[in-house]
Amino acid sequence: MISDFVNSGWSLYVAGLTVVSMIGCLVLLAIASKRKVMANDNTTGHVWDEDLREMNNPLPRWWVWLFIITVAFSAVYLVLYPGLGSFGGTLKWSSVGQYDAEVDKARAAMAPLYAKYTAQPADALAKDPQAMAIGERLFANNCATCHGADARGSKGFPNLTDRDWLGGDGSPAYIEKTIKEGRQGVMPPMAAAVGSADDVRNVANYVLSLAGSPNNAVAAQLGKAKFAACAACHGADGKGNPALGAPNLTDKVWLHGWGEDAIVSIIGSGKTNTMPAQASRLSDEQIHVLGAYVWNLSQSATVAAK
Repeated sequence: MISDFVNSGWSLYVAGLTVVSMIGCLVLLAIASKRKVMANDNTTGHVWDEDLREMNNPLPRWWVWLFIITVAFSAVYLVLYPGLGSFGGTLKWSSVGQYDAEVDKARAAMAPLYAKYTAQPADALAKDPQAMAIGERLFANNCATCHGADARGSKGFPNLTDRDWLGGDGSPAYIEKTIKEGRQGVMPPMAAAVGSADDVRNVANYVLSLAGSPNNAVAAQLGKAKFAACAACHGADGKGNPALGAPNLTDKVWLHGWGEDAIVSIIGSGKTNTMPAQASRLSDEQIHVLGAYVWNLSQSATVAAK
């Protein structure tokens, strides 16, 4: 089992193998250095291409000392830094510790800059070109991987430039809370509650009709009654419920794909979407500026200074 690779036995094995390997290198060096010059022509007896002979000369002194220095350096390194199994080294250095220290240093350096933004509301920050430039870089480094460089998202990742918000009102406070704490949206599989496979397709067509999308009118009419199984979350009118994170089905925003087959798949399999919390990556001040940037993206006419 994979858990066996993290117990103390493996740590001792790795440490022992490392030490034995270093000692073995020195032993081989000592043996090679003590080889005597052979009699006669001082060759090993190996001949290639009729006249190319392998000599048995001793190792060059500069090479021997360089080898010894290398092994000695390795020994000192393994005492100071991690390398011998789970031994952390006397300096207690770790990549995580160095990363945290660099993050803290960067935050301390940026603190005076962020200080002037902390008390400003989002609409004021949106008018500050410097604040929006910082927000843009924060977005590119932390959000663009999922939501895209243009923040328009893709299948499964919400478009942040419109005003369609699944779990709230799209206010700066809501956006900041979502960035800080993350969010999880869950739709359970509903096929069994809806009925037969035909009922599921009828409901899918009814949902399409709610959004004014092309649909089978007869199937949509048959699916209207079966939609009651969905109304608890999406509402009887299909306009959704932000408190539950249930999307509005009457607009033309399709997060997980458009069309009858896509809706049938969602009804049958359900869906779970997770946005990870960013509180451990970003400071409160950074989240405040980033939230203002995202809020500004969703306004019909951005208020940022040009």
